[in-house]
Amino acid sequence: MKPLHIIFAFLLLLIATPFFAHTQDREQLTVPLTDPSKEGKLKIGIVTGSIKVVGYEGKEIIIDAVASDKKEQKNSYTNDRGNGMKKIITNAGFEITAKENNNQVSIGTDQVNREINFTIKVPKRFSLKLSTVNNGDIWVENVEGNHEISNVNGHINMKNISGSVVANTINQDINVNFTEVSSSTPMAFTTINGAVDITFPANIKTNVKLKTDRGEVFSDFDVDVDKSPTKIIQSADKEKGMYKIKKDDWTQGKINGGGSEIMMKTMNGNIYIRKNK
Repeated sequence: MKPLHIIFAFLLLLIATPFFAHTQDREQLTVPLTDPSKEGKLKIGIVTGSIKVVGYEGKEIIIDAVASDKKEQKNSYTNDRGNGMKKIITNAGFEITAKENNNQVSIGTDQVNREINFTIKVPKRFSLKLSTVNNGDIWVENVEGNHEISNVNGHINMKNISGSVVANTINQDINVNFTEVSSSTPMAFTTINGAVDITFPANIKTNVKLKTDRGEVFSDFDVDVDKSPTKIIQSADKEKGMYKIKKDDWTQGKINGGGSEIMMKTMNGNIYIRKNK
């Protein structure tokens, strides 16, 4: 027979140990695909929160969504205009939805204004259309496809990417590391207040179109820069009798002889074109 103090300590441990099988702050969902052998496409757009997508060797979409309520937890009780009563802010649950049709998967949530952070696993051959606005970054790793990524107030970070990317953000950096690129698909990377930092395979063939208003352009590649005179674009408004003159101050050039166009633009930041070593 075990001593009483050991049994008592074991009972205390059982009482004190929390169970995390399911809480109102977390939702998980697995979505099977119509044909896992074929490429798919994932679409998710949220207002508040982060999105992380990772390619893996599986055949399903695995969604893990966590709600962040730090502000509410810090202010769990608020006075109601001095009447002596307190308002209790409840931590209501949330729902995520996923619709699948012929390998096209769309993910949403019933609480668009709540900060919800998504971590999603997808098969490696999957195209992505991701967007968020506030309080979150977008991360993508180990995925092959044609990707459209949009963020307003956060970073865009992509690693071990194959295919093509169109990415734009406003107030942060864009960092993309390619292992392979689609030679026939144009790409674009734009931000206003941040750097554009893109790493390409050493054998990439592309025409680059570059512009930074308050920054510099750096490259590991030998870029054959177009040194022709700057173009002046003139247009007329006949009804008002006015003329508009615009200077085309883009830097254009070719890498490894040229190919499909890649555009990079930032207003406040540098542009980095790196060679994958």
